[in-house]
Amino acid sequence: MKRLVLTNGRIIDPANEIDSFGDVVVDNAHDESSNRGARQHDESRGPGTSARIAHVGQPLPPHEDEQVIDVSGCIVCPGLIDPHVHLREPGAEDAETIASGSAAAVDGGFTTVCCMPNTRPALDSRTMIEFINRQAALHGSCRVFAVGAVTAGREGQELAEIRLMARAGAVGFSDDGDVVESAAVMRRALAQIKLTGLALMQHCQEPTLTHGAAMNAGPTATRLGLIGWPAVAEELVIERDIRLNAGIGCRYHVQHISTAGAVEIVRRARAEGQPVSAEASPHHLLLTDEACEGYNTMAKMNPPLRGSADVQAVRRGVADGTITILATDHAPHTAERKALPFDKAPFGIVGLETALALYVKALVETHIIDWPRLIELMTINPARLCNLDAAPWRLGTLSVGAPADVAVIDPEAAWTIRAADFPGKSRNTPFEGWQVRGRAVMTIVGGRIALDRDGRADLAGQPALRSR
Repeated sequence: MKRLVLTNGRIIDPANEIDSFGDVVVDNAHDESSNRGARQHDESRGPGTSARIAHVGQPLPPHEDEQVIDVSGCIVCPGLIDPHVHLREPGAEDAETIASGSAAAVDGGFTTVCCMPNTRPALDSRTMIEFINRQAALHGSCRVFAVGAVTAGREGQELAEIRLMARAGAVGFSDDGDVVESAAVMRRALAQIKLTGLALMQHCQEPTLTHGAAMNAGPTATRLGLIGWPAVAEELVIERDIRLNAGIGCRYHVQHISTAGAVEIVRRARAEGQPVSAEASPHHLLLTDEACEGYNTMAKMNPPLRGSADVQAVRRGVADGTITILATDHAPHTAERKALPFDKAPFGIVGLETALALYVKALVETHIIDWPRLIELMTINPARLCNLDAAPWRLGTLSVGAPADVAVIDPEAAWTIRAADFPGKSRNTPFEGWQVRGRAVMTIVGGRIALDRDGRADLAGQPALRSR
């Protein structure tokens, strides 16, 4: 089969300002020499194929060697991109691996994920970035890129091999799970990362204000007898970093923003023209700290769930463009670890399998944003954050010649979140039993149909031909 045709869908490609009905054609036959470099890059990060987008728009004349799949009622968009996931490999493979985490990604419509460096050992060297590249090539169901550590061992003392990691293919730098605490180290990091053209992704948590804290500071923490985590602990770090970066100009990204004050700081910095961006996660758009009642460890997050005013402020930040990226912060943990007492249990929840529907519930069903804006926040914007929108990758778009990474989404698909059905290894979600709407029904990675939830195509290779 040389061509795969997705017909009758609503095509949404924010990178090219497309929102129209028509066909998307994937061509598996192309000039080998002109795509050799791109093909080699494809094979180093995941499924090894160099299939490209061949056509977007009005139907073409039928081709003798094509598979036509009718996607009426569905959205056809670039494959979703998550710039913030934890795949736990190496060091905690009982919770997740590159194989299981990328399978979870495909289930959620994601064709690219960027894994954080808080592994054991940390992703703090060229060797470790190359390890992730190899594992992705061998075991990834989607494209997997590594975010390198800012400091050696993520210990906050000495800078890691930043420029070597960038050459090896790191797509950003973060000590996620920990903040870069030292202002002096942070300033050096900003200067070094600026030279790579990549972004510093900061986990914003002032540690002296959060020592021993298990949840948001407020009435619920007081009632439960738990140490509270104040909003100012997030806001102080952002303020400090923006001031440090003022004379440097490194791209600076706030991870998992959670407080009204943090949103306002980022809004002001962006208005001043500073190179600052921010992401929001599903749980900070939908849940408050009251979800921790009963010492529910499934609602234990870092940063913690906040109050309703913060939730509304984060939503407003998405609405007005202060927050330009949606990221899951997919953080799998074993059932045994999440069963520990609340103050001892680990922070985090899984998110890849459920993110799309939860964003729909928080943002689309509430009329805060529409579908094209949602797709933008989950495709081209994260691609730009991680420099994946440019050659050789050209991800986050359905441009002709771009890799054939495509998500087909049924916006009306009603389903119930059941953790037992997740393809990932872990089940730690506070959204068990939620009724949601909107789901990826097909995920195509590099021209390969990695997910076909409704059986629209025959994955054994026999064409599921439909009239056009």
